[in-house]
Parts: sequence; C-alpha cells; structure tokens
Amino acid sequence: MSAWESAEERARALIGTWERRSLGVVRAEDAAEFARAAGESDPRLVDPGRADFVVHPMYAVSLLRAAADPAEFRPDGMYRDEVPGTDGLDVRLMAGGQDVRWRGEVRVGDRIEMRRAVTAVERKSAGFLLLTVEKTYGTADDDTLIEVTERFIVR
Repeated sequence: MSAWESAEERARALIGTWERRSLGVVRAEDAAEFARAAGESDPRLVDPGRADFVVHPMYAVSLLRAAADPAEFRPDGMYRDEVPGTDGLDVRLMAGGQDVRWRGEVRVGDRIEMRRAVTAVERKSAGFLLLTVEKTYGTADDDTLIEVTERFIVR
C-alpha cells in the first residue's frame, strides 16, 4: 500500500471523530505581534497598551499549538499531526483552501480550545487526496467563536 493510500485509509477511519486541543490563553502581546506580522497598522490591533485594543480576527485561527516541541514537526516544517491521517507517512501536503466564519470575538484572556474532525476524504485522481477538516475555535466554556472548513491536498 502506498503512503497516500495509507493516509486515505487512516483519514477515512477518522471521519466524524472530534478531537479537542487547548491552544492556551490569548495574550495581548502575542496578538499584537501577529497583527504587526500580518502587516496591520491600525493602533487598535498593534498596540496592546491601548484601552481599545482588539485581537486581530485571524489570530486564533493562526494558533496551532500552545507550545511546540521540535519532535512535533515533520521534515517539511508542518506539525506531524496537523493533517489528520498523515503522521509518520512520507506524503506531500499542501493547503487546499480555507473558509472562515466568525461567530464571536476573541478577547485577551480567553482560553482558546480548538476542536476538529475530518468530514470528507475524496480521491481526486491516482495518488491525490482532498481531505476536508471542520474546526471550531472557542472558549474553554464551549462558546464557539470561529468556525473553519479547511481542505488539505495529500499526495
């Protein structure tokens, strides 16, 4: 069985199984750093000392881990388990699109949790998969703030 066929089998077995991961507490300094790196100049996004400081809407979606251990990375720089079903397999991965829907506002001090599940696995051609993953980002109290549909190309 090829690596991409193994990825397909693993991903199909994960369909509908939700996993939860804590992404830690939103810190103003980190959110401002993200906004500056994204090219923002609005002082409300880049100056955490302002009374009207707000967290950039894409900040929580950019969070992948609360902390990173070098052993968690694949040779290509992605997290080993970022694309469900591919951990440890010699496959090529690409982002295949993202749809983001905001349901609430992320605030400094929020403890963010991400939930995700594979919702579809499509074989597009020989040696080519499209995985669809649904994610929700919310508070530890299960208040959903952001919903995301991501697609990953696996070869």
